[in-house]
Amino acid sequence: MSEASVAVHADPDLLAQAVAARLVVRLLDAQAERGQASVVLTGGRIAAAVHRAVGALPARDAVDWSRVDFWWGDERFLPTGDPERNETQAREALLDALPVDPARIHAMPASDGGADPEEAAARYAAELARAARPGTSALPHFDVLMLGVGEDGHVASVFPEHPVHYESRPVSAVRGSPKPPPVRITLTLPAINTAEEVWLVASGGGKARAVGLALAGAGPVQVPAAGAQGIGRTLWLLDRAAAADLPARFRSLR
Repeated sequence: MSEASVAVHADPDLLAQAVAARLVVRLLDAQAERGQASVVLTGGRIAAAVHRAVGALPARDAVDWSRVDFWWGDERFLPTGDPERNETQAREALLDALPVDPARIHAMPASDGGADPEEAAARYAAELARAARPGTSALPHFDVLMLGVGEDGHVASVFPEHPVHYESRPVSAVRGSPKPPPVRITLTLPAINTAEEVWLVASGGGKARAVGLALAGAGPVQVPAAGAQGIGRTLWLLDRAAAADLPARFRSLR
């Protein structure tokens, strides 16, 4: 796994614009190398800002969006179209405005899809397996996997001390989430850590302690963000407020 690197931006708006620009470049590089690209999206306020910033970039049209696969790191187990679903947020902020191939939008199952959370998680794992390259693992190639970071250090819907930490399957149902809604579906850390690049995006002073603990080497059960690592690159993208408690080796970046 890769060592973490950190980039700090002045404020949330500049952070969102910088992440958007990086994402467009990363997708272009992947398409130049493999003819297609794959990204795992996250949710939350900063994710919505990133999605809007991608849509506003003139360079977005350089990407062949019909050859990009969109996956999600986690999802709230709510009905289709619910405004609290990460899928709904991403569609409204970005995907509906892009010439994407609908078959390449791999949304996690909704609660009105006829399955309980455990079956829904198994269905998503099966969809991932169908997209995997022959002869490889049960997961497709993820060029970049983006994660928000919670104030408690959670990533996706992997929460501190939650039983999902001990789940070996790539996708898990989450019951009893400490953050509402209580029922969710999430990629597990073993699945997250198969991505070529993992980007952890955090904004605001409320995230500073969790960011500092993760980068200082906290245990992933206590601080799940500490356990998220890309194979080729692990990149923390922060605004100044979220970077307030960086360990000493990163403090020159604040």
